[in-house]
Amino acid sequence: MYLFDNPLLQRELLVNLRTAKAFVLLLAYIATLGAVVWLAWPSEQQLDLTQRPEEARRLVNMLFLGQYVLLALLAPSFAAGGICGEKERLTYEMLLATPLRPAAIVLGKLVASLGYLGLLMIASLPIVMLCLPLGGLSIYEVLATYTAIISSTAAFGMISLAAGSHFGRTASALVVSYVVILPLILAGVLFYLVFEMAAEFRLVVLGVVVPVGSLIFCTLLLARISQRLMYTPDLGSQSSDVLDVDQEQGRAVGLVIRSDQFPDYLFAPPKRDDLLPDGANPVYDKEMRSELFGQGTLMMRVVIQISMILAMPLLAICLFVYPAYAAWYVAYVLLFNLLVGPVFSAGGVASERERQTLELLLTTTLSSWQILWAKLIAGLRVSGVLTGFLVFALLLALLLPPWAFIGNLTTMGLYLAVVAMTALTTTMVALFASVVFRRTATSILASYAVLLLLFILPLAGHWIVALLFPDSPLASQVQTASLTSPFSVALALPIADRTGAENWPLIAGGFLAFYTALNGLLLGRLLWVFEVRWRAAG
Repeated sequence: MYLFDNPLLQRELLVNLRTAKAFVLLLAYIATLGAVVWLAWPSEQQLDLTQRPEEARRLVNMLFLGQYVLLALLAPSFAAGGICGEKERLTYEMLLATPLRPAAIVLGKLVASLGYLGLLMIASLPIVMLCLPLGGLSIYEVLATYTAIISSTAAFGMISLAAGSHFGRTASALVVSYVVILPLILAGVLFYLVFEMAAEFRLVVLGVVVPVGSLIFCTLLLARISQRLMYTPDLGSQSSDVLDVDQEQGRAVGLVIRSDQFPDYLFAPPKRDDLLPDGANPVYDKEMRSELFGQGTLMMRVVIQISMILAMPLLAICLFVYPAYAAWYVAYVLLFNLLVGPVFSAGGVASERERQTLELLLTTTLSSWQILWAKLIAGLRVSGVLTGFLVFALLLALLLPPWAFIGNLTTMGLYLAVVAMTALTTTMVALFASVVFRRTATSILASYAVLLLLFILPLAGHWIVALLFPDSPLASQVQTASLTSPFSVALALPIADRTGAENWPLIAGGFLAFYTALNGLLLGRLLWVFEVRWRAAG
């Protein structure tokens, strides 16, 4: 009843595995791994395995870490909507009314969500096995690493399901899942690289400690989620749509968001108790005052607290102890905005369709420009304030001793410009996806896919080329071509006693020019698509 005779699991697997995108994603995944191995394969006719194990080990490490990071980032997108989706589709009560036990529901959702990711890993195993003849790697390391990746992915999926059981929207569960999982991903990557020379210790940890720890962790979360499903406090999907924020603040534990105090009212103004002034935009006023906390402030409080806890050691090390690593703190800020920014704009227009209020909105006298700029500014304001909490540390590092950045005012200004342009781009891409797609969940996933292609893929390409062809001028050319990635720009700028890339002015200027043009193009197309797709349909 839990796995083999679970009708929920059977139905979810049939729906997920029979789609065309499942085959396309599998083809793209295997083709990418195969291309990396083909490019890195030695060209010599005869190989001396005693002289080349290091190159083979770097290649296999890149494949392992690439799969680990990719699967860890995909796990929340597959699992976060497992329970939240039932609430959004108003089928949550029907699911709980079935004879299935809560543990069977949770296990069914987990296996159905992560089953496809397991298929990707199994399909990639023959490609990794091709690297074994190059030397420098044993079959036991391959099995231990795959076991650790599978168990870690299962733990990440369970975290996403737990977030989904506490929130009523997939967007909220998704962003909280990413904020919690991100430090775990970084810890896993650092452990794998730091203990590369201690092969036996790493083998024991990957093959024994990580699976056992993940099993215990998943069991505890399974019991917690099952208990919440058995005695759910949010039973009644529609009753939680209206929430008294003042009452929730009175019962909140930890960080409390108050709409009448700075800086909370920057992104959470108090409810309006008077009439709108003449000429005001009602869509903007509604978005800012009610939409953000329609499901309560728990998601916002969790995001703020976790992001600040993670930022404290990073800013201490990267900005004050080792100023030359300031770019890595900026990369953390950019990654935070990449994860959080799309959430507040991806449902801007799609959620109106889901709530069946789009037709009412289209019958007003507001123009398309008034509706869209209100949605854009509302989402940008929230993500900008949340990102600004982290950016404030850069200003502190500039003004406080040891004043290591006084001579790098240009670089510090470019850091701020890169973060601001990234925040605008994440919001614009998410709002454009919200206009194109009809579901918020689809809009969020499409936004993340586009942003990963723009921000992460060029950086990954640069690192791969630098690894495979370290002495070739191609590495410098690829670094220049990776200017679409804000991470590449931040790492290329000179700071403190660290010299940047030779062509860093070209990279920084090209980044700002490219995204200025891209955001302008997206804004124009957004207005056109809104008129044609929604106005005409309405």
